[in-house]
Amino acid sequence: MVNLKSAVVSCADAVLAVVLAPACAACAQVLERPAAGPVCRECWGAVKAVRPPLCATCGDPLASWRVLTIEEGVCARCRRLEPAFDSARAAGEYEGALREIIHAFKYDGRRSLAGPLAAMMRDAGADLLRDADCVVPVPLHPWRRLQRGFNQAADLAQLLRRPVVRGLWRARATVPQSGLRPAQRRRNVRAAFMLSPLADVRGRRIALVDDVRTTGATLDACARVLKEAGARTVTALTAASVSNRRTTW
Repeated sequence: MVNLKSAVVSCADAVLAVVLAPACAACAQVLERPAAGPVCRECWGAVKAVRPPLCATCGDPLASWRVLTIEEGVCARCRRLEPAFDSARAAGEYEGALREIIHAFKYDGRRSLAGPLAAMMRDAGADLLRDADCVVPVPLHPWRRLQRGFNQAADLAQLLRRPVVRGLWRARATVPQSGLRPAQRRRNVRAAFMLSPLADVRGRRIALVDDVRTTGATLDACARVLKEAGARTVTALTAASVSNRRTTW
C-alpha cells in the first residue's frame, strides 16, 4: 500500500511538473515535487531557525550563552520597555526563504502553507503550548479580513493542537504596521483591540498567535487587553520574528 501510494504521488509530481510547471512560491524555480506543496525542499531547508540562547522575555537570540544574571538573560530592548506578554517564541527568522514563504501564505492566499508553518511553531513553542489553556489568534479588522479572505493568525492557531478561543476583536482599523517606526507602531495599535463580548479569559493561561513579530507592538497591545480582563499569563508564539539586533522598542 505504501509503495502504491508513493508511486501515485511520484506519477502526480511528474505530470504536474511537465503539464503545469508550477513555480516555488518562495524562489520561483520550477517545483520538482509539486504534489508536496507550493514551496520547494531547498527553500524549506534554507529557513533560519531562532537558536538559543534566547531572551527570557521576547525569545530573540542573545549574544552569548554566558548569562550570569537575570538582567543578562533579557535583551536590551525588553529591559528598556518590558512588554505585557510574559514570554515569546518564534519558529524562524523573518528573512530570506521564510519571509517569502510567509508572504506567499499571507498575501498570495497559499493557505496550505499554514500546515508546515504551524508544525514549525509547535516545535519552537512546545513549552508555551504545553502550559497554555488555549490559543488566541491576533484578529484582523473585519474589512481587512474581507479583503484578504482569511485571517492568517487564525489559520495557524487552528493547527497548534490547543483549544482556540476567539478572545479578541479589532476595535478599529489601523494602517499596516510595515514601514512604521517602532514608536509609530505602538501608537498605531493603541486601543485597537478589545475583548470579545462572550470571551471569559479570567485565570486562563493564553498563548497569543500571529504570523510575524517585528517590534512586538501588536502582541503587546493584545496582551494588555487580555491581562486587564484577568488572564493569568499571556505568552506569544509566531512563525517568524525580526531579530532585536535590527529593531528597537
